[in-house]
Amino acid sequence: MGYFDNEKGVRDYIKMAEGYDGSELINELRHYLKDGASILEIGMGAGVDLDILKKYYKVTGSDSSQVFIDRYKKLNPNADVFQLDAKSLDINRKFDCVYSNKVLIHLTKKDCIESFKKQISILNPNGILLHSFWNGNKIEKHHGLLFVYYTEEELRRMVENDYEILKIQKYTEFKKNGSIYVILKRKK
Repeated sequence: MGYFDNEKGVRDYIKMAEGYDGSELINELRHYLKDGASILEIGMGAGVDLDILKKYYKVTGSDSSQVFIDRYKKLNPNADVFQLDAKSLDINRKFDCVYSNKVLIHLTKKDCIESFKKQISILNPNGILLHSFWNGNKIEKHHGLLFVYYTEEELRRMVENDYEILKIQKYTEFKKNGSIYVILKRKK
């Protein structure tokens, strides 16, 4: 059983993440994606970013943890949310954007590349991706969870064959330039 597959892990995460959200990322996304567009959030967790995204977009939330999905559905019974693995992305729908905030960091580098390749198939033509990561060059494990850090150069190499890179930017969340995001556009 994984860290997010039980109530204690989910409660601990929610407490740890309190006060943090993707507002800065979403504000940046709005420069590239028109209001009303369809978005799939991968790894929605407690739904903090999903709630911000739904102010501007038609949102679908997903998470590998059924505990997170059930908690969100209890508060938002009409929400379009479901269980989904970030690597396989086994879904028969298409979106204008795929978004995640420090979710792909829990995949191995090989699985992250596979996820990026799979995301092409669920993006509409000219679709956009926005994903954030920890900035750096290390791999850690905490509470059985994998945390993979990425450099700008490594992210460029991972995506440049399949996506047009619109922006790669370091930003400060917990520590100065400790985070990095990519905004990508599906190549034709």
